[in-house]
Amino acid sequence: MSKRIDVKDLNVYYGDFLAVEDVTINIEAKSVTAFIGPSGCGKSTFLRTLNRMHEVLPGARVEGEVLLDGDNLYGPGVDPVTVRSQIGMVFQRPNPFPTMSIRDNVLAGVKLNNKKISKGEADVLVERSLKGANLWNEVKDRLEKPGSGLSGGQQQRLCIARAIAVEPQVILMDEPCSALDPISTLAIEDLINELKDQYTVVIVTHNMQQAARVSDRTAFFNIAGTGKPGKLIEVGDTHTIFSNPTQKATEDYVSGRFG
Repeated sequence: MSKRIDVKDLNVYYGDFLAVEDVTINIEAKSVTAFIGPSGCGKSTFLRTLNRMHEVLPGARVEGEVLLDGDNLYGPGVDPVTVRSQIGMVFQRPNPFPTMSIRDNVLAGVKLNNKKISKGEADVLVERSLKGANLWNEVKDRLEKPGSGLSGGQQQRLCIARAIAVEPQVILMDEPCSALDPISTLAIEDLINELKDQYTVVIVTHNMQQAARVSDRTAFFNIAGTGKPGKLIEVGDTHTIFSNPTQKATEDYVSGRFG
């Protein structure tokens, strides 16, 4: 299911403000790519352009290309809803639908896409998705209970199950562990390592150790100052980025001199 993403000369605007400037990057299929950098450098904004999620804000637009296995996601006639079913998103804070059961939370994206499935098919999909998110054994006896009754770490894995239920090719994660305790964080990190066997995973993180643990490649974003656009400074194999980067700004950031 996994596909690669190729971004060419991407500029991201909010109205007249250039938020992210001139990003070109290749994101390999069946791998984990981490975006790191100081707050406000555009990494989350850029992440949202990969499935056109930034477009929910008025005045947001892009210049350049985002290609999913060669198909331009910003091409004429491309439906953003279809893009988001191919490229799922997991947000910073767990956001299960509070009034829905665990089961209905998993199926929410499928139903939103107007996909008709039988109860038997739905049962299989719920079990497969919850197993894929390493949550099935913890919730299989309470599928009709509200998703909001789970712990924070369980809720985040429920959101991942909801994302993979629609069978995307790519999963984007925007600081998925920032609101979680260390044990829950470890469970999500273990899950990320498993997900890359089937999906292309892109994660934004402020946790340098997390980027080093879970990612195959790392991209460092930076900003020259307030009001300036964020830029991609360097991208490469994670071990190289952390041990022998080519740019001094990257070395300063990963060694803790700023950020």
